[in-house]
Amino acid sequence: MTTTLEASTAVRTRPAPAPSGAPAGAATWNIDASHSHVEVAVKHLMISTVKGRFADVEGTIVLDEANPANSSFDARIPVASIETKEASRDAHLRSADFFDAENHPYLTFVSGRVEPQGGNEFTVYGDLTIRGITREVALEGEYAGAVATPFGTKVAAFSARTKVNRKDYGLNWNAALETGGVLVGDEVKISLEIEAIQQA
Repeated sequence: MTTTLEASTAVRTRPAPAPSGAPAGAATWNIDASHSHVEVAVKHLMISTVKGRFADVEGTIVLDEANPANSSFDARIPVASIETKEASRDAHLRSADFFDAENHPYLTFVSGRVEPQGGNEFTVYGDLTIRGITREVALEGEYAGAVATPFGTKVAAFSARTKVNRKDYGLNWNAALETGGVLVGDEVKISLEIEAIQQA
């Protein structure tokens, strides 16, 4: 992968589609929250980068290794699980200034199509919903493979990344700096490291 594809600018007013059943020959994997994370990174004070992570994520991956275009991915992330190593900042992010966890408790992603990019790399296009606003984004990803565990299960690993403008999702809060510029950058980089367990 050499580039990062950005979110489209078209706001979706329809609800995100429900994932369909697995096609013949495909396997379904459940995201293992204890071995997965979603990380966000944003500019702070115009010069540094602050990172946070969502400590919880759930969802499923339908993987068709013979025909990757038949694969799909959906995820649901509780907003309340945001962690940035600063309790007051976490509380502010959960508030109506940002994610508004009380009224919009989940971030969701539902894939629309998967485009193989050669080798184990792929691009997943799908609907990302934040604060009730749904936009199409493109995740650039990689399938790292699958292994059998000592506990009788089979585990697969995936990574993906994208970037969005937070204001496209109504996350508009900011503060001006005396030296010029703003406290919080608009571009948010999102990365996922996912471990998933194959359904029996």
